[in-house]
Amino acid sequence: MRVTRFPGADFEAYVREVGPGLLRFGHVLTLDRGEAEDLAQETLIRVGLAWGRVRRDGNPVGYAQRTMVNLFLNGRRRRRAVPVAAVREDAREDAAIAAVDATSEVKDLLAALPPKQRAAVALRYLHDMPDEQIAELLGCSPPTVRSQVSRGLAALRANLPAEEGKP
Repeated sequence: MRVTRFPGADFEAYVREVGPGLLRFGHVLTLDRGEAEDLAQETLIRVGLAWGRVRRDGNPVGYAQRTMVNLFLNGRRRRRAVPVAAVREDAREDAAIAAVDATSEVKDLLAALPPKQRAAVALRYLHDMPDEQIAELLGCSPPTVRSQVSRGLAALRANLPAEEGKP
């Protein structure tokens, strides 16, 4: 039987630092809080299992983002229950997630986009990434990223409710 050892304090600090951002990104991708939590958890599990290599490569955030995008696009997340020793007392509501949940129009607009377009738009506008970096995460070329973002924005604009007084 192989015993998997999770990394130590440096990984815990990494999770505290990037965990909320991964959860927000997962929420924009899945548009469901529970699925976003599962996606972020599965992403962090995979990063944790590869932590030694990921840390040596020097881009753990990029690795986590790529892992999350792949899990989302492939839709083959395995749900694992990970026991937690204690629930943190200082846990609080994430205002960015609450804002998306409270604005059902935004959620509906994003839900209308195909997964790859939604991921490209989220990476561009949520993470402010350049085309080359998005292309690397999505496994496509920069022109394809530009096309995905352009089509995604066009679809979002086309589905925006008309403002009163404007045609």
